Amino acid sequence: MNKKEWIWGFALAVLVFLLGKAFLEPAMLIRLMIGLGLGYTLMRAYTGFAGSVNRACRTGSTKLMRALMLMFFLSSVLTAAFLMKGNVTSFKLHVDPITFGLMLGGAMFGFGMALSSCCATGVLTDLLSGLPRALTTLVFFCLGVYLGFPVQHSASWVRNSWFTTPTGKNYSGGVFLPDLFLWDGLHGYLGAILLTALFCGIVVALSYRYERKRKQANTYTGSDTEIMQEKEAALDSKNYRLFSQETYRRIFAKPWTLVQGSVVLSILFALLMGLTKGGWSASTPYGVWFGKILIAFGASPDSIAAFAKMKPDAYLTPFFQDAVSVQNFGILLGTAAYLLMAGVFTKTFRDGLHMTFREGLVFALGGLSMGVGTRLANGCNVGALYTPIAHFSLSGWIFLVFLVLGGIVGNLFGKIAFKSKDSGGLLG
Repeated sequence: MNKKEWIWGFALAVLVFLLGKAFLEPAMLIRLMIGLGLGYTLMRAYTGFAGSVNRACRTGSTKLMRALMLMFFLSSVLTAAFLMKGNVTSFKLHVDPITFGLMLGGAMFGFGMALSSCCATGVLTDLLSGLPRALTTLVFFCLGVYLGFPVQHSASWVRNSWFTTPTGKNYSGGVFLPDLFLWDGLHGYLGAILLTALFCGIVVALSYRYERKRKQANTYTGSDTEIMQEKEAALDSKNYRLFSQETYRRIFAKPWTLVQGSVVLSILFALLMGLTKGGWSASTPYGVWFGKILIAFGASPDSIAAFAKMKPDAYLTPFFQDAVSVQNFGILLGTAAYLLMAGVFTKTFRDGLHMTFREGLVFALGGLSMGVGTRLANGCNVGALYTPIAHFSLSGWIFLVFLVLGGIVGNLFGKIAFKSKDSGGLLG
């Protein structure tokens, strides 16, 4: 553990806040700080959406999948608290259409997620723990999003939902679960919460069953990071001293458990919803970033926007005036802050500086598949999975099913592509 990095970690967090307060609009500062918290939590809890499928396939452990179900349920309850007494249409809910694009996009995203061992947010945290892999993935992710824009913005099989409830018509179309239970006495939210609990319970039950089979077949190895987290969770108060290196380590460096991470992420999600009236999204700016790069090399904003079937405004908006871009940048900074505070930044960064040409090709394919998949499904693991489920959209659960199927296929393909047991990052 590098003690000199501790100071840099705190300095970074303070500097981000001060610079943000000085140069950003209040709304952008909120996004930056929430992003900082998200990145810090994802890294400290060694958690991520990609690992839910990848760890199960590679090690037999379904602990992360079960932790995500806890997070989904907690977030849905907190969402209900906002919506039950408020005007639903005043919130930018992710009630997404149920289409063939949702299914195909979910499968493509799961496939790419398995190859690159990260997702739209995981690729940001992995830039500091596996730079060549994450950077290769990110470049082709951005390309995939940009190439998928025309389809997302024009194809009926992506835009027109097969099923729509009254509230869903106020958004992109789709099924808003409370609309199915308007007779429950709580505007449908009691029924929606119970149905969400049922869906989460089914996933947890299937996860335990899968894990048991892996153990019975002697193919269960467990995740190294999860084993480390459980070991670190123990507290020996025999020689406790307030002002000591061990106390510092427990407060600022000791990894959180998956459950702790899920609870903190749920709280951050609630803050995001309360302060911005919206949910967590990440992938759309990647395509815009790719368009901006093309503009920097001489392409006209009008031609770039015309191809994507968008208005040029998105490509002309400065980086720090786009809310999701600022939040994504905060996730990267939050990851750096934790690694520095834990005194492992340099070691973690150096350990991830390895990639063969063959691996680079596979990571590029993973990024491209995820990027295109997000446009067909209208989001990534946060925009098409987590946020819709938390916002009581049936589309999120359908995305999950096809994400898992795509992830299984991707991991089978990965066994052929990689000779090593696991080529992924800390969160994958």
